[in-house]
Amino acid sequence: MAIVEQIAGAGLTVIVLLDIFLTVLYARAGTELLSPFISRTIWRAFRVASRRSGHQRGSVLSFCGPVILVALIFVWAVGLAVGAALIMHPHLGGGIRASQGATPTDFMSALYAGASSLSFVGSGDFKPQSAPFQALYMVNSLIGTAVMSLVLTYVMQIYNALKTRNTLGLAIQTLSDETGDAAELIAGLGPQGQFNSGYNNLSSLASSACTVKESHHFYPLLFYFRFTEPYYSVSQLATVLFDTVSLLKSALRDEDYGWLKESAAVAQSWRAAMLLVGMLEDVFLDGPPASGQSPADPGDRERWRTRYMAAVDRMQQAGINTMADPAAGFETYASLRERWDAHIVRLRAAMMYEADEIDAPTYRPEIVGARRPFAHRLRDV
Repeated sequence: MAIVEQIAGAGLTVIVLLDIFLTVLYARAGTELLSPFISRTIWRAFRVASRRSGHQRGSVLSFCGPVILVALIFVWAVGLAVGAALIMHPHLGGGIRASQGATPTDFMSALYAGASSLSFVGSGDFKPQSAPFQALYMVNSLIGTAVMSLVLTYVMQIYNALKTRNTLGLAIQTLSDETGDAAELIAGLGPQGQFNSGYNNLSSLASSACTVKESHHFYPLLFYFRFTEPYYSVSQLATVLFDTVSLLKSALRDEDYGWLKESAAVAQSWRAAMLLVGMLEDVFLDGPPASGQSPADPGDRERWRTRYMAAVDRMQQAGINTMADPAAGFETYASLRERWDAHIVRLRAAMMYEADEIDAPTYRPEIVGARRPFAHRLRDV
């Protein structure tokens, strides 16, 4: 029985250390052992709780990411302590004894001894009495110190990556005049039809999107950090990037802007967004991923047509030359949108955002003006 207990303790310790290694050091989405189960379980619990919270749903869900992070650290700490306790328990009173008085042999005392051994050699109320257990205490001490350092670094990196993602979301929101509308973003990038300076902004957004994609690849826990403001979400920033590229390629006149349509920044924006949503869909969402291109139903096509024509109007207002044949432009737009819309719908639903929170409503000046009073105040000044 003692051997079985020790084997179980060693096995538990190896599993926890392997999970820490795969989560913190190897850092590849979808390779962890315990972390995905813990994260999904807590996320589902928060989803259930948020459905009963009414208009406070977003606030409830915003606590999920930090809670998962704390839970992971707690599970790792408890797992290592229990693993050490299972190894030590059969030897309390023998190879391991109390510093003073009689040595208790209950499991709680073994847990206390195991947890103490993960701090520093020589500390605690229990002392190893033989060379093998002195070595065990030394190894446990090294493990505890290393894990503590790794976890602290991991937490710092998580929040640095989260800051990078939020910075991109805020950049897209402000460049679109606080609307989250790709047409408004394009109008701002090409005032009076001049994209020479706006191209640098687009290139910067594309580069930041690549950084965000890799951040989610290295730190999958970022997926569960959900903010009440939709513009901080991967769903919206990817939607705006996809829609921006789709509108640029379908609505702008080739004679004037062919160079922009074929530019590296436009291609990078599309590919970075596709890689990001594809990875998140494969790793985190239940069920098979959305197909590469799904035909839209008539209702979707009509909504897209309304959106496209309104976007063309907005670009024309900004002095941007658009295609002479809007019908042909829409067919190109619909073809491009069919390649990404289903991915966004799945991702948005998984993160419990409403459709109009992620996909900006069709541009109408009176609605946009009502949604961005701060921008109006800036212009008034």
